[in-house]
Amino acid sequence: MDESMGLIGTFIPLILMVVLMYFLLIRPQNKKEKKAAEMRNSIEVGDTVTTIGGVVGHVQSIKEDTFVLETGSDRVKLRFKRWAIQEVEKLNMEGNSNSSDTSKKDSSKK
Repeated sequence: MDESMGLIGTFIPLILMVVLMYFLLIRPQNKKEKKAAEMRNSIEVGDTVTTIGGVVGHVQSIKEDTFVLETGSDRVKLRFKRWAIQEVEKLNMEGNSNSSDTSKKDSSKK
């Protein structure tokens, strides 16, 4: 009986370390990957995208796992894989005009 209690006592710290590693390392990484996948799947034509290489442009077309990005005023079009997206800025024409209108109204009230 003493031997089995001693054996269990040696495995408890090991089990606790595995559980701690799961909550500190594995679970946050899975959440981060899920959030990145959702961001990449939410891309629409017209969105501004930054790639992992630092290329910034507007999405012109989207296929299964690739998208075409138009960069700069010379309208160069480049094709990228979907996994190469680092950041997406959504095209929001209504939000921009509403926010500028409300700031003008607030400044006129003062």
